[in-house]
Amino acid sequence: MKFIVSSSALLKQLQIISGVLNSNNSLPILDNFLFEINENEITISASDLETTMTTKLKVEAKDSGLIAIPAKLLLDTLKAFPEQPLTFSIDEKSFAIEISSDFGRYNLTGQDAIEFPKTPSIEDPSVMKLEAFMLASAIEKTIFASGNDELRPVMSGVFFQLSKDGSIFVATDAHKLVKYSRTDAISDKNASFIMPKKSLNLLKNVLGSINDEVTVEYNETNALFSFASTQLTCRLIDGKYPNYEAVIPKENPNKLTVERTTFLNAIKRVSIFSSKTTHQVRLKVTGSELNISAEDVDFANSATERLTCQYEGEDMEIGFNSRFLMEMLNNMRSEQVNLEMSAPNRAGILTPVEKEDDNEDVLMLVMPVMLNN
Repeated sequence: MKFIVSSSALLKQLQIISGVLNSNNSLPILDNFLFEINENEITISASDLETTMTTKLKVEAKDSGLIAIPAKLLLDTLKAFPEQPLTFSIDEKSFAIEISSDFGRYNLTGQDAIEFPKTPSIEDPSVMKLEAFMLASAIEKTIFASGNDELRPVMSGVFFQLSKDGSIFVATDAHKLVKYSRTDAISDKNASFIMPKKSLNLLKNVLGSINDEVTVEYNETNALFSFASTQLTCRLIDGKYPNYEAVIPKENPNKLTVERTTFLNAIKRVSIFSSKTTHQVRLKVTGSELNISAEDVDFANSATERLTCQYEGEDMEIGFNSRFLMEMLNNMRSEQVNLEMSAPNRAGILTPVEKEDDNEDVLMLVMPVMLNN
């Protein structure tokens, strides 16, 4: 069995799917890429049992067959080559692989492809189509707010809520929450599912360079994302997502408007002096003045800064975890942001003043920290 392929084209496709590979796999076969050779095309897969990524590539081949090739060894070899054609010769009995280049020959041993796990087929799927930039934006704006608690797996992913009126993407770790809505991401059916974080990170890394439609196929257990020459199949997180609408306060009479980068940089500086356990910063708003302060009582460190802002509402003092505020402000693009509050013990709501896109809405919620007066 033999095929000829461009070294840089092969490396590019392998780098797209190599993010699936784990450093410590339960099955040795998962340390390999699966190569499926058909006439003038190879299909390459990588899997960790939960997620499988597949990509296709044009090659010169007269044969067809399957072989599992050690992933790390192949990637390291390809990175060391300048662009040139490589010839892969495979012995189907012993799984010996010889790579011939302009420089010489390289021998390695593959594994029997029969051991490689089958990609789950999605039976009776629902289908929707999304522009790649929409999905990339939805992932980027939400994924940072998802949790890492293994005891609450439903919160370790992003909740997709699809309907005829648009789609909503939600992530929360119980301390912060992001609700991202798009009126132009339309599904024929009302449906919802929870996507795992690893699969979303893989999609986010690839979608930025794609100007294509993404076809999403899903049923109750799996989802399949297809775009360009790549497919990603993953097992969905099983469970019921918490009622996120119930935690978003509806009445927020106190509304602060401030320049985003000024606010973010002030929090960055002040938070250096905050307690290393709570990371608490105190916001005190009176009239058109915002005081940001922090102190670390154990080391007698403290800092305070004063900003001008627009404010409607009663004078107020509220504490937040500075890390959460910085994460949220970093994930917004607008020049100005609104912070809406109702009481010092109720969640604050951050929204951008200017929208990046008329079809999107972003709402970020952050839980307060009890102030120690």
